[in-house]
Amino acid sequence: MHEGRFIAAIDQGTTSSRCMIFDHDGEVVAVAQKEHAQHFPKPGWVEHDASEIWRNVQDVVAESLETASLAAADLAAIGITNQRETTVVWDRATGEPVANAIVWQDTRTDAIVRRLGEGDGVDWFRDRTGLTLATYFSGPKLVWLLENTPGLRERAGAGEVLFGTIDSWLVWNLTGGPDGGRHTTDVTNASRTLLMDLRELAWDEDILERLEIPRGMLPEIASSSEVYGTVAGLREGALEGVPVAGALGDQHAALFGQTAFDEGDLKSTYGTGAFLLLNTGDTPVASQHGLLSTLAFKLGDAPAQYALEGSIAVSGSLVQWFRDQLGAIDSASEIEALAASVDDNGGCYFVPAFSGLFAPHWRSDARGVIAGLTGYVTKAHIARAILEASAWQTRELIDAMVADTGIELHELRVDGGMTENSLLLQLLADALDVEVVRPHVVETTALGAAYAAGLAVGFWPDVDALRANWRADATWRPTVEPERREREYRQWKKAVDRALDWVD
Repeated sequence: MHEGRFIAAIDQGTTSSRCMIFDHDGEVVAVAQKEHAQHFPKPGWVEHDASEIWRNVQDVVAESLETASLAAADLAAIGITNQRETTVVWDRATGEPVANAIVWQDTRTDAIVRRLGEGDGVDWFRDRTGLTLATYFSGPKLVWLLENTPGLRERAGAGEVLFGTIDSWLVWNLTGGPDGGRHTTDVTNASRTLLMDLRELAWDEDILERLEIPRGMLPEIASSSEVYGTVAGLREGALEGVPVAGALGDQHAALFGQTAFDEGDLKSTYGTGAFLLLNTGDTPVASQHGLLSTLAFKLGDAPAQYALEGSIAVSGSLVQWFRDQLGAIDSASEIEALAASVDDNGGCYFVPAFSGLFAPHWRSDARGVIAGLTGYVTKAHIARAILEASAWQTRELIDAMVADTGIELHELRVDGGMTENSLLLQLLADALDVEVVRPHVVETTALGAAYAAGLAVGFWPDVDALRANWRADATWRPTVEPERREREYRQWKKAVDRALDWVD
């Protein structure tokens, strides 16, 4: 075991990169964060500069160490968690990206996805990968790059370029980059590519052939908790020699940070989007109700744990839209007081299908609507409808999970930046008719990555030690009458119907 007294986690998200340092009790010792630019070159296109992300990661690592007055020798390991599905292709020899990263929200692959879905395509891909065919996933994004970047297919065939999601990009750079960097991904991130066999945990050769993707550009698939390599060649020697020992896609990391290790455990994360994961044990469950079968985590040589996932594309980003595009509030935190200034939504419902609807609908033709507007409605009612949108979308996913598994929900553990909003959590409790519990450490995504890395190097002996760290911060209980709950849910579903069939 490395002798450090702390664990670091790099949390590379959709809008920013963070480094958080945790002690043995899972308490935050230091945090540094830096935003990166969002690029929207065409409607429906969303890109990031992977080189900017890598520079920012180095900045926040150095800043967090400085804040805590720590050196590399104080760290037992570093873990990584990342925005999933975002796709990077880079030059093996120089480390330079060949194009901007295509972000998970990007919908440019719509035509490719439709092409893949012809005939038996939808079922063929779902049976192998557990995923529905959607623009969300990395495989079609890679196909788009191969088809639209001059000379890239030839370079890929010659072994000159590498593909990866953000975890692969960071591990490769952390462990030496062009000078011996490890090209790897963990099972959770691999399970989001549409390229991995969900049961075999290996790249599916039939899929690679159908998509015309050269096998040599893909990373090695590893577990979520093992030593991938040690840090080498980082700016100013930061983290030199520290084991890179864990990686989980952000939603899987949040599940892990919430210590949802057992079948039936459930968490929901509210950030840019919202994501529910239900641990289904060591067997994948094929959803009949619009959910995704995915990995929960895999610890070293132990059997993989699987999950059902419901993905909501727009949650916290709807509050940002209200702030930035409409100018209705000056800061995101103001929405709580504004929404709380009215007793209800005034009859209006907001369906934020800005780039289609994810689970359980999977409708790329949907677009955002505000339904039920009358002259009575104020911006306060709209603010409340914005928060309710996250609650009703969560209700749709919970209903699908119960239908798929028969597991009844008694408690929802929540995390993510939006959970600072107490009104949102009350609205969730009211919509779901269950207790909503926020943990003491709300940034469970970074904590999950730290836990995975710490287990790999013996910093924590087993998952029971992690369970002992978890404790609740606050609980919200339902307060509305059942008749009102079901009436408003019916109205929400009518509003969803109005959002469909918008794009020809």
